[in-house]
Amino acid sequence: MLSNLNRLAYFVAVVETGSFTAAAERLGITKAVVSQQVARLEREFSCTLLTRSTRRVSLTEAGQAFYYRCALILKEAGDAFDELAEAASEPTGTLRITAPFDYGVGVVVPAIAAFSQRYPHCKVDARFSDQTLDLSTGDIDLAIRVGWLTEQHLQARRIGGFEQRMVAAPQWRERLASVTRPDELSALPLVVNTALREPTRWTFSRGALERHEVSMRGDLMFNATLAVREAVLAGAGLSVLPDYVVSTDLVEGRLVAVLPQWSLPRGDIHAVFPTARYRPVKVRAFVDFLAQSIR
Repeated sequence: MLSNLNRLAYFVAVVETGSFTAAAERLGITKAVVSQQVARLEREFSCTLLTRSTRRVSLTEAGQAFYYRCALILKEAGDAFDELAEAASEPTGTLRITAPFDYGVGVVVPAIAAFSQRYPHCKVDARFSDQTLDLSTGDIDLAIRVGWLTEQHLQARRIGGFEQRMVAAPQWRERLASVTRPDELSALPLVVNTALREPTRWTFSRGALERHEVSMRGDLMFNATLAVREAVLAGAGLSVLPDYVVSTDLVEGRLVAVLPQWSLPRGDIHAVFPTARYRPVKVRAFVDFLAQSIR
């Protein structure tokens, strides 16, 4: 079995480097050994895998199909050895993370600071943006997604959730005193977060049976959650903001809850990973760490 696996490695090296000489250099053995072992592989199965000329080596149809299988087997074996080696080790290298700006600053940064103190040999490169960055480029190890997950083709793990709160500055308290139902909000100005899918339409619920959908007028529009918060703090109008942004403001009285007996749809927090069978220990460790800190 071991000799067969070695022949697979020799064959894959020839295909990927384009020659027996380059394959031998990659593997650290002689060209003769590589050539003999690939030839033996062909002889044992009575099948031509490579066509050879003085200038190049190319795959036959059978060789092409065999190469794909061999490459997958070797990758699986490499991943297994890597995972085994990391199982007893702590995170190292550089962890590249992306997250929305508001959640990144408010929640992810404190987690990164604590994580780096626990694992000083692991560096963190965090990129905060309200734009959804593409994970297929290979530049990012982990994305934190806030809200409703749309990237169904990627691997994801739910690590938490959040509530949405309609809030206003304290100077609105007198005007809001007469508002008892969601449909009465439509006459009030909304500070709009244009990064949301339906930023002026909100569904309120109370209990299992009462639901009201309200469309509000937007006088001010911003494409960033923290900008919306600043405008609301300045008294520009009402808005809906996630609890991780406004919880301290509500406790300390800088903002007041609007219709607190009614609830808005909850959102989820997901850790999203590039599609791969193997997940490095630094990624697994940070996701576990962040999930614990959220709880």
